[in-house]
Amino acid sequence: MKVVLPDNKMNKKQIAIYVSIIIICIISVIIAFYVQFYARIDVSRILGFENQVKLGTKSEEQIQTLISEFDKLFTNDIQTNDEIINFNAQEKEKPIVYTKMAKKESKLNSYNVEVLIPCINIKDEKVDEYNKEIEQFIDKTDSILKSENKNTIYTVDYAVNIKDDILSLMVRSNLKEGASAQRVIVQTYNYDLRNKKEITLEEVLKIEGLNKNNVQNQIKDAIKKEQAKVEDLKELGYNIYSRDITNDMYKVENSTQFYLTEDALYIIYAYGNETFTSEVDLAII
Repeated sequence: MKVVLPDNKMNKKQIAIYVSIIIICIISVIIAFYVQFYARIDVSRILGFENQVKLGTKSEEQIQTLISEFDKLFTNDIQTNDEIINFNAQEKEKPIVYTKMAKKESKLNSYNVEVLIPCINIKDEKVDEYNKEIEQFIDKTDSILKSENKNTIYTVDYAVNIKDDILSLMVRSNLKEGASAQRVIVQTYNYDLRNKKEITLEEVLKIEGLNKNNVQNQIKDAIKKEQAKVEDLKELGYNIYSRDITNDMYKVENSTQFYLTEDALYIIYAYGNETFTSEVDLAII
């Protein structure tokens, strides 16, 4: 009896099917890896199906519009399209960021105060540090309310947003005491809700798929334009805060003040954080 063994050779169509399955499996593993470790990667963006990129592609006109509308960010309430994941709240009945002090009070020839000061409602050591730093605005308010005949104007407001599990909080204060120069302070706090840690600008660039060198060039361009305006005003006799474009503070790795929204990344240089000036520069990505 003659035994005929089956032909185990695969035809080209079968090989193509198996290769396709292997490629799909490899892609799935890669996506699973990114989702596991970053938990905020847009799958369509990885596969190249997403054409609309909101960050890093703005025209000069769009950037100027965002600069002119910067004040509109300060709504004193959370702005997000993201679903807020479960967070370890300090106070269960309150939102992830809430207004801790709201005060509007004035006294003739002494002060005019209007403040809305936030608190981050997350139980975490780093967030505790944030909230302690934010309390400086409360301390300043209390100090002003006890003052007499100083003609002080003091305002505080804030902006807060969540994107890709990154909580961004920006607190701004504006102080004018008597004949002293006006001082604007802008402090930002950026927290990775997924990994429960502070997040840096460099890490945000990676998550959002932004090239560090391109962002660095955009920062330089923004500061150069502001310094050019300063030079023009100096020629007219004005005493304006000068920027040193070579200063390391403008390097991405040293830029600690930034605010992330759905449509833009604001990199902020508030010179009033260190000295008495109201000058604030924005590099908008």
